[in-house]
Amino acid sequence: MSKRILVSGGNGFVGREVVRHLYDAHRVMVIDNLRGGPLRFRADEKTKYQFSQTDIADAAAVRAVMSEFAPDTIIHLAAIHYIPECEEDPALAVRTNIDGTVNLLLNAPRGAQFVFASSGAIYEPDDKPQKEADGAVGPSDVYGFTKLHGEHFVAYFAAQRMLAAVVVRLFNVVGPGETNPHLLPEVVAQLKAGRKVLGLGNMLPKRDYIHVRDAARGFVSVALKGGVEPGRTITVNLGTSQTYSVTDIVEKLKLIAGIEFAVEQQPSRLRKVDRPYLAADISEMNMRFGWRPEATFDEALADIWREPDLAPALAGRYQ
Repeated sequence: MSKRILVSGGNGFVGREVVRHLYDAHRVMVIDNLRGGPLRFRADEKTKYQFSQTDIADAAAVRAVMSEFAPDTIIHLAAIHYIPECEEDPALAVRTNIDGTVNLLLNAPRGAQFVFASSGAIYEPDDKPQKEADGAVGPSDVYGFTKLHGEHFVAYFAAQRMLAAVVVRLFNVVGPGETNPHLLPEVVAQLKAGRKVLGLGNMLPKRDYIHVRDAARGFVSVALKGGVEPGRTITVNLGTSQTYSVTDIVEKLKLIAGIEFAVEQQPSRLRKVDRPYLAADISEMNMRFGWRPEATFDEALADIWREPDLAPALAGRYQ
């Protein structure tokens, strides 16, 4: 059955892939403030969805779009994701990640399905894959706190407004189409620009990396399968359960790219707080929504190397 689906942050890294999974079979409204640059869809795709340049922190604008489109499902992906940016401008992170989330919740049609992109960053450090019911929460940065508080508001307003809510704790996304200067686009951009010595930060922390297309499939599976009772909120992890260090990534990229390069650790890139290990237990996601990752990490690295498709601001950083 066709749905009316609003995707916030639909021009973003994961958002664009989510929209591409939906627009042929569903009526899709993309809202995005375009702070990361112009629309990044092909000309033939732009006829397949509706678009509103809307900042989710603008309550009146959100109210107007929501009233006009009247979605039965909201996939909320819009956020300030880049951790250094959140640390440098915490007020912006709060305004977007918390106030923007509340604006969407308050204006969602009563009884709608609400899918919220949270983050594995809300968990306390642990040395094993985090499980939703057992993992202790304890963010170590502004971004993680905004996502945790966003989860609280989702649960509160889901009960108040009879929304069927799913909190999706997303882990590190990789693949073509990045919009923020995270690790992989930074490395690829430097190599594509001909750098032979890469400036990087901490090399040892291990992270759970999921291909952007698998991440998008996960959100789509949640949105289309549903099954959550109005007024309830459930939580699932979205990752792979596999971890790799920056050192692992560097060695894999040398093989994939077929080039030799050196690494220089730069103090300016070292984070004051950087947990040693972060991975997702994805059994709940598989059980509830029948989803599992399809792409390997090596395939994700090969895809971003072959066709980075970086946002313009990233593509030009090292030219």
